[in-house]
Amino acid sequence: MRKQTIEYSSPLDALIALTKRLSFHEMQQHMNSEEFFYQYCQGRLSDDAELVEWANDYRHYLSLRQDLEDKLKHAA
Repeated sequence: MRKQTIEYSSPLDALIALTKRLSFHEMQQHMNSEEFFYQYCQGRLSDDAELVEWANDYRHYLSLRQDLEDKLKHAA
């Protein structure tokens, strides 16, 4: 599988794109991302490519969200 790099014009655009990807995963798997990630980290789910991608998307989402929250706190 070839890795693809996508560049966004802002962290907010990246967060929106990730939110859409997470929503897609959630609809396919009938589980919200937070519950999925908890179960995945507990080793209760397989390491197939789709679930690894979902876990990575969720990690990236959490990181971007935290960065944006930090920036907003410093701006206020």
